[in-house]
Amino acid sequence: MTKEIHFIDNRYPSIPDLRNKAKTKIPKFAFEYLDGGCNDDINLKRNTDRIRDVELKPKYLVPFQKPNLKATLFGHTYDAPFGIAPIGLQGLIWPKAPEILAQAAFNHNIPFILSTVSTASIETIAEITEGKYWFQLYHPAEDIVTKDLLKRAEFSGCKVLVILADVPSFGYRPRDIRNGLAMPPKLSLKNIIQILKRPDWALKTLFNGQPNFEVLKPYMPKGLNLKQLGEFMDSTFSGRLNEEKIKKLRDIWKGKLILKGAESLDDFEKAYQLGIDGVIISNHGGRQVDVGQATIDSLQTIAPKYKDKIKIMMDSGIRGGADVARVLAHNADFTFMGRSFMYGVSALGKNGGTHTISIIKKQLTQIMEQLGCSNLKDFIHARIS
Repeated sequence: MTKEIHFIDNRYPSIPDLRNKAKTKIPKFAFEYLDGGCNDDINLKRNTDRIRDVELKPKYLVPFQKPNLKATLFGHTYDAPFGIAPIGLQGLIWPKAPEILAQAAFNHNIPFILSTVSTASIETIAEITEGKYWFQLYHPAEDIVTKDLLKRAEFSGCKVLVILADVPSFGYRPRDIRNGLAMPPKLSLKNIIQILKRPDWALKTLFNGQPNFEVLKPYMPKGLNLKQLGEFMDSTFSGRLNEEKIKKLRDIWKGKLILKGAESLDDFEKAYQLGIDGVIISNHGGRQVDVGQATIDSLQTIAPKYKDKIKIMMDSGIRGGADVARVLAHNADFTFMGRSFMYGVSALGKNGGTHTISIIKKQLTQIMEQLGCSNLKDFIHARIS
């Protein structure tokens, strides 16, 4: 049983409002880590712009019932067709962010995906969500680390494993380089000044402790300095996914296996042949590649061919309820958002997750009423070809 909690702070009724407030609450280096893309931010902007080129048709004089936002995915019925995407270093952006978001997701019965490089442990998130969470696996170079991570996830109750295809290398992010957030990270006088300008963030960080890679803590030598941390991260992960790795993971993992980051028909066909249960069409929120196409364009190419073969989900560029509607209208089964929820937590702290979920639900419900969509499957009929 989950406890449904609704909370909307009327000062921040939209995702842009939350973004603007977040910018004033967290240090510049943390905001730019959250907000930025790679290279020149071209695909970051393109993702959302192309989603918003999609037009849907209102229908008023049609039979209509109260909108039903429920979506069934992998045997579980969620209360809305969106979830919280994985983000690394969440606790750096706002203290205890993954715990706050996991609790909000659990209360609202939507999926929360924990990243390998987030700042809350598998065990902590499992306790908050009673095991009803998804785990996103970066690819450790050593099989023994992979097997132990999967063992911990399985033992904690996790039923859905998300594996990354779009991080064969880390994106080239000029902001993070300037701000010392590349590997190895480097704290500069400029960062310290930015922290002093955000006393609420600084005090909460001091109270909760310096954020760490809690998922990876059992495998990290103690007392690493920043340079050694960079070396550890470089040696721990082997980013490029291939068919052999997927086959091994498919053999080990008995739950649902999701591929995140595929955008081409070739990758979808390989995923299908390898027994993948679902694919999240994604370009890492525009943080990995600047020369690719928008995720909605990939969805429009892929969905007609694979809609009835494999579960199709999408993230990257989705910011609110209207964007969710546009994506569902193009045959996606489900959607995920990352930045929108982190803006909410950064703006409103412990209330930010619930607030953000509540306004997206409200937006989506209002759009369904305008379009004459009683359930999510009706969105396909509202699409203007």
